[in-house]
Amino acid sequence: MDKKKLIVTIARDCNGYGAWVENFAGVYGEGDTVHEAKENLLDGLSFFIKHNQNLPEVLQEEHEIEYHFDTSSFLQYYSNIFTKSALERMTGINQKQLGHYVSGYRNPSKKTVEKIDGALHRLSDELSQVRLAI
Repeated sequence: MDKKKLIVTIARDCNGYGAWVENFAGVYGEGDTVHEAKENLLDGLSFFIKHNQNLPEVLQEEHEIEYHFDTSSFLQYYSNIFTKSALERMTGINQKQLGHYVSGYRNPSKKTVEKIDGALHRLSDELSQVRLAI
């Protein structure tokens, strides 16, 4: 049986990070970090499930969470892992342009978002096949 997906969007603003479930209204989280926003959202989700009798279909069965980031929030949050130099090599997008996306000065086009997303998933696929030798 396929698990239902809860789609959670995470976005950054001047006050920190916010998280919300796209599949239904009523569950939100916030925090100074992505981790805090996720934890706050998961606490709210647990409370929601415990205290509601008429749950949305997605919560009536086993579910998994898929996190969606806007590009600026993702690049900012993972900037200590993915340097602009590394992202440039992975995506072909120059570092100055990536800096504009991180700062929110510019928003990437749909094609550019797909380019970044594709590069990240290719890396993820490659890394998921790697095992370190002992």
